[in-house]
Amino acid sequence: MSQAPRQGDLFPEVGAPEGTTFVNARCLMRTQDGHRVVIVSGVVVAQYALGDRMAEAHAMVSLIDQGWAEQKEVARAFGCSARSARRHQRRFEDGGLPALGRRRGYPKGHPRLPASRTSQVTRLKEEGISNRQIAMRIGVTEKAIRKVLRRIQWPAPAPALAQLPVGEGADPKLSAFLSEGLLSPPSSAVSTAAPEPSAVLSCDMPLLPSMDHDAADRRFDRLMACLGLLDDAAPLFRPGTAIPGAGVLLAVPALVASGVIECAREIYGSIGPAFFGLRTTIVALVLMALLRIKRPEGLKERPPDTLGRILGLDRAPEVKTLRRKLSRLAELGRSTRFGRALAERRVAARGALMGFLYIDGHVRVFHGKATLPKTHVARMRLSMPATTDYWVNDAIGEPLFVVTAEANAGLVKMLPAILNEARSLLGERRLTVVFDRGGWSPKLFAKLVTAGFDLLTYRKGRCPRLPRSRFREHQGVINGRTIKYTLADQGVYLLRGKLRLRQVTRLSEDGHQTPIVTSRRDLSAVEVAYRMFERWRQENFFKYLRQEYALDALVEYATEPDDPTREVPNPKWNALDGQVRQARATLKVLPAEYGLKALLNPERRRPTMRGFKIAHGKLGKQILEAVKRCRKLELQRAAVPRRLPVGQVVAGPVVKLATERMHLTSLLKMVAYQVESDLLRLITPHYKRTEDEGRTLIQSVLASAADIEVSETELRVLVAPLSSPHRTRVLAALCGELNVTPTTFPGTTLILRYEVNEVRKQ
Repeated sequence: MSQAPRQGDLFPEVGAPEGTTFVNARCLMRTQDGHRVVIVSGVVVAQYALGDRMAEAHAMVSLIDQGWAEQKEVARAFGCSARSARRHQRRFEDGGLPALGRRRGYPKGHPRLPASRTSQVTRLKEEGISNRQIAMRIGVTEKAIRKVLRRIQWPAPAPALAQLPVGEGADPKLSAFLSEGLLSPPSSAVSTAAPEPSAVLSCDMPLLPSMDHDAADRRFDRLMACLGLLDDAAPLFRPGTAIPGAGVLLAVPALVASGVIECAREIYGSIGPAFFGLRTTIVALVLMALLRIKRPEGLKERPPDTLGRILGLDRAPEVKTLRRKLSRLAELGRSTRFGRALAERRVAARGALMGFLYIDGHVRVFHGKATLPKTHVARMRLSMPATTDYWVNDAIGEPLFVVTAEANAGLVKMLPAILNEARSLLGERRLTVVFDRGGWSPKLFAKLVTAGFDLLTYRKGRCPRLPRSRFREHQGVINGRTIKYTLADQGVYLLRGKLRLRQVTRLSEDGHQTPIVTSRRDLSAVEVAYRMFERWRQENFFKYLRQEYALDALVEYATEPDDPTREVPNPKWNALDGQVRQARATLKVLPAEYGLKALLNPERRRPTMRGFKIAHGKLGKQILEAVKRCRKLELQRAAVPRRLPVGQVVAGPVVKLATERMHLTSLLKMVAYQVESDLLRLITPHYKRTEDEGRTLIQSVLASAADIEVSETELRVLVAPLSSPHRTRVLAALCGELNVTPTTFPGTTLILRYEVNEVRKQ
């Protein structure tokens, strides 16, 4: 009788051979007799001796670059750090295989701090000199100084905890921290003596004084922000002379009057504990736009300490910091509410100019990799992936609010929603909407008139020309300007007589006729034409914002899911329609050629029609084939639906460009433009060429250098004179206008005072 097999014999223990190291599920290494092989999916991809550092580094780079393993997996298997793996990758990209064989030790050509300098570093640190200044004196990097300090175990400086605010306005977390006796309360570093609130324009926000005495060293405020005890660092200014770009402080009164900071606080509340909080972020972004720093990356070209002095900080936020703040605000998804709050304040301040609203779309081209819906870009005469924003401007071209269209919807589709928003902002006053031919739709016109809106637009489509006898010279004075047009005024019926409107046609000097359709019968013909042609103010507004504020710049390329049931044009129908148009064009050419031959037919040779057909039978056959082809294509096109859900057209997920950050930055650029316009109105009585050169003058004023003087109650800005005496006089007048209504810098009780620096006059 045979013995039953043991369980160990049936299921022998199978393990990895000795010297095997697994990188991941498909990659492993085997080391034996001083050699190593790297295997991927059973295939040997590298083999080398254990002492060959170049070959080992190349094996690591190959695994990562070919996508066989991650950096962390390779580093763990080869017994090094992920940083070393990345370093090998960079060396291989820069110098190829020879760069991987660099000798061990400190790299040649890099200055190294000798051991004899340790005593010198210790002595300089005892004198209170910063690491950066020590590095500049010795001639090495600041990183080398920090390494020396760690090696000698230099103690980190303890923050001066004797500068914490207490009492009203203090952070509740900080008050609880103080109540436990862990920190002792100090005296405030900022004067709390505030002037009369009725005579000063200021932000209605709680003021938290700074915890630092030195405006150039804000380490304690940064510590409190790291501990979660500070939501926004209080501005702390230091005096200085000829600070580049400090002239932008002249825009602070208009910025405060716009209410953008209060609206941001009302809508967003706070962006959490931070040194660069909500107020600082909003002020920084608006002043950056006025300084023509068109995108966050532009901060790399400006000294951070110089911009920081303008903001009342030791340094301005970096690019990644500013982008992180924008992302945090975008995550809240409140840009629409923020824009509405800004519009409500604008209406309250300038409601008299809201009788005429100009509405037009601006196409922002997208150059990323995502598949987005295309739209026609008029300035490029191309159809490209883009997003469309619809701007609403007042009677003088100033922006009121902006709406981002869903999937590039046309003006006809977007107009009702835009007008409902305008009605909720402006109330039941009479509104006249002015737009271009993109909004032409008689059915929509009937709905607008029924809803209580007046319209003013160009007539679209074929229109019979009017005889010269119908035109008359019209003249009027509008806004202090004498306007002359050659016009014809008549009634017009649309929708088969159901909708009666008024048509005013302008005759140009070259004989061109421009028909304008409106529902306003109480206006003179010259005012109808003037209001319509003033639409070019909005076109100039778009051009100015594109050039000066980089309106088309995309702040993010992220996408978000879109509605897959949204209908879009069917590509098959478009392709068949193109073939139909091409067939019809061919059908027009061939009969014309046939008729020309019939006209020139020599009757002596071919006196009958039968003879002519025989002589040109080939051409006649081509015409018959073209007719059949055209008819066939028309039937094929009729069987294909003209529009389809986008989910059936796009391969893959249906996405659209994320609009939150883009909308938020557009609103802040709009505020910057409004601030610039407010300053422009202040210099209008003092500068005759405001219409032509006003914005250029304001731009040079804001970009000019200035001295800053600080006292307990005032922040005095001494702006450098401009390039010519008459422009300097305008600057002095602007300073006087701004000083009429004292303004406090946001986050402080310091009243801004402006003067022209007489010392620097030539």
